[in-house]
Amino acid sequence: MPGDGHAGCGRRSGKTHWWQHQQGVPGRPHNFVCDPATLIVAFDRVAGNQGARTPGIDGLTVADVAEQVGVPGFLDDLRAGLKDGSFRPLPVRERQIPKPGGSGKVRKLGIPTIADRVVQAALKLVLEPIFEAEFLPCSYGFRPKRRAQDAIAEIHHFGTRGYRWVLDADIEACFDSIDHGALMDRVRLRVKDKRVLALVKAFLKAGILTELGDYQGTVTGTPQGGILSPLLANIALSVLDEHVMAPWKPGGVMSTRGKRDYRHTKGRPTWRLVRYADDFVVLVHGAREHTEALREEVAVALAPLGLRLSLAKTQVVHMSDGFDFLGFRIRWKRKRGTNKWYVYTFIAARPVRTLRAKIRALTHKTSQQDFASVLTRLGQIMRGWANYFKYAVAKRIFSKLDDFTWWRLVHMLRARHGWNWGQVRRHLAASGRWRIAADGVEYFRIEGVSVSRHTYRGNKIPTPWPPANPA
Repeated sequence: MPGDGHAGCGRRSGKTHWWQHQQGVPGRPHNFVCDPATLIVAFDRVAGNQGARTPGIDGLTVADVAEQVGVPGFLDDLRAGLKDGSFRPLPVRERQIPKPGGSGKVRKLGIPTIADRVVQAALKLVLEPIFEAEFLPCSYGFRPKRRAQDAIAEIHHFGTRGYRWVLDADIEACFDSIDHGALMDRVRLRVKDKRVLALVKAFLKAGILTELGDYQGTVTGTPQGGILSPLLANIALSVLDEHVMAPWKPGGVMSTRGKRDYRHTKGRPTWRLVRYADDFVVLVHGAREHTEALREEVAVALAPLGLRLSLAKTQVVHMSDGFDFLGFRIRWKRKRGTNKWYVYTFIAARPVRTLRAKIRALTHKTSQQDFASVLTRLGQIMRGWANYFKYAVAKRIFSKLDDFTWWRLVHMLRARHGWNWGQVRRHLAASGRWRIAADGVEYFRIEGVSVSRHTYRGNKIPTPWPPANPA
């Protein structure tokens, strides 16, 4: 298990540091949570997050902590509380935000205090390498060096190889419903340090202060918004990964291509799980009835965790009908002008609607916001959106969005300056080409973003923690 710190720890940081220490020095993980170097790195991560300006129930932001107590004093007090066992996490502050898509539903976030965030970040630094060693490659969400595009690439990879029936699953209120006992049992399999286990349990049981000011205990779940919550959710849902992917283990009935081909000749299915946090699909090379049977199997695997599939949102679909996953629309269809069929990845309708709504809000004709600020914010939003979706069949959508945004800006300028169309031409095409800019900030043309396919990496995704004895 992880070892105690030593004199050099205060001058070192980085993930390799934690991993090398945990494998090379006998001791306890709690010593690493309390290590000054761990707490410094944890504080830096909390301070570098956008949520640093959002206070917990104590009303303190990172800036307040730095100004009132000073970072060294704050971390010293935190370390002392962790060492003597007096540290107790405070309830998280509830904040409700609307779910994307305009459904009218809200998502409940739990905002911890700065002190609790730092301790959670320290716990994550210590626990993540321990559990990453056994997480399966079919899981992509909130894991180092993995991203949503890897999950989409895996679906594309197996979809082109006959896995065309899809269990498109949705776990009902996953983060709110995880059974604490089942989760702690999973944590205990890898961590024996009782002080670390007590810290994790204390965060699970910290409770919630609602927007109305009422205290609610947390009997189940891990609040969304906490730094540790995604890791804990992955630890819990690794039960699902292991159950569904058991036949792919060495020696299993699907472990080699030959074994999988043999199953197909006998009319038996093979399947593959692709999971991103609590969103997942099961791809099936078989028939609809095989996929329906897997739905029941998945429900049985989730039940001990206190989780269940949403009846309304969980469906069995054929890839020729298409399905949405992580903002993408994936469909097996015939290539235009040919008789050949391919798996295509498009952009789903909902993220396009959401982006258009953001553009409309920024470019209202009566807006008095500084135009350079409008262009800057538009560039930030559209760059991030384009970089996420540029691995889909996106060129046509990018072009349409570019036209939409361009004309929104033109109408905004016309209303602001009272220009007629001749004046629009003189101002925007003065250099011989059409150009919208202000104070050195130029309009970002999303149609200029190049589109490519994200390479499927499978088991080749590297781990940031090297093995204890590299060959």
